[in-house]
Amino acid sequence: MPAVSLKCRVCGTTHDLEGIGTCRSCFGPLDPVYDRETQARVTRASITAGPHSIWRYADFLPVEPLPNQALAPGMTPLVSAPRLAEELGIGELWLKLDTANPTHSFKDRGVAVAAAKARELGLTTLACSSTGNLANAVAARAAADGFEAAVFTPAGLEHEKLIATSVYGATLYAVEGSYDDVSRLTVELSFELPWGFVNAALRSYYAEGSKTVGFEIAEQLGFELPDAVFAPIGSGALYAKIFEGFREWKELGLVDGTLPRMYGGQAEGCQPVVTAWETGEKVTPVRPATQALSIAIGNPADGDYAIEAARASGGGFFSVPEADIADNIVELAHATGVWGETAPAVTFGALKEAVARGVVGPNDRVVLVVSGDGLKTPGLVSHLVDAITIPPDADVVLDLVGAAV
Repeated sequence: MPAVSLKCRVCGTTHDLEGIGTCRSCFGPLDPVYDRETQARVTRASITAGPHSIWRYADFLPVEPLPNQALAPGMTPLVSAPRLAEELGIGELWLKLDTANPTHSFKDRGVAVAAAKARELGLTTLACSSTGNLANAVAARAAADGFEAAVFTPAGLEHEKLIATSVYGATLYAVEGSYDDVSRLTVELSFELPWGFVNAALRSYYAEGSKTVGFEIAEQLGFELPDAVFAPIGSGALYAKIFEGFREWKELGLVDGTLPRMYGGQAEGCQPVVTAWETGEKVTPVRPATQALSIAIGNPADGDYAIEAARASGGGFFSVPEADIADNIVELAHATGVWGETAPAVTFGALKEAVARGVVGPNDRVVLVVSGDGLKTPGLVSHLVDAITIPPDADVVLDLVGAAV
């Protein structure tokens, strides 16, 4: 394992590779530090010879993979969307379908890494705060790897996501308040309980799992970098870590091309990162008021980190009107056959806004990250069901379609 320590993103203090969520000196976020000499020995051939999962990238992750990794996430499809690309007027459009992960979102990646660290630390319970997708991933990973699971969500979360958590046997706590209230509660509990809180004490390991989205995109494009990548902004970690993955491989000479421009989308009812980007200020917490519950994080832990990635890549962020979210779900589904939840709908809205502003165009190869499955949020499009009731009579159908003879 090439990870050698944790380093504070703010003050630079180093820490051992332990279960610690923030810097002991300044309470800043911690990132793994790797032995680049070890990583420099990795080749394209050694990567492609690895397992068909995120663990083919074990040399770039801060844990030892479990020997018998059940339900290993990763290597999700990267599919071309030529019809939608033509409609939008961009050169190439690729959809990264992280809906193909075990619990149908990108969260399975980070949880697999955090669970491996929890096992190293001798922990027996996985826990998290979640707006839904992480809850599903933690509950399923716990069931697969033999952990207990405790999941904390805001009360009033989509029922489909609660079912997809409870079915795995997790203990579910519905907290009265917003996601940010839930997050504060679990951070406090992480100091009191011997549990592996994946997005608190184990966050440094959990967040690294998102780098594998970037690794896969590059590998699936023939170890070439795209021109632009669009991702949703919740905590900001997915967006920033995708770019970090691209940058790591570029520094090691594993990919060809220029680092892509990174673009992110937030719903107008919860857009602290967009506001900070537009004003040039630090991210200021807001109270979420959006139907895009999976990214309704008013105090994004990695918001400023995402802004740094946007500046380094030459990208940016776009706000998407609440009234457009359901329409974006439908438009994406009609044009590509891919049904995303609210987060991909916001990401798609950001792509459309970027096209409208001339930020991306006919010379660009673009990747849009479909981070979660529409089956988790069917309520927004349930009004579309308009079945025609008929008897079991072919003549009736032929009459209806005007084909009777």
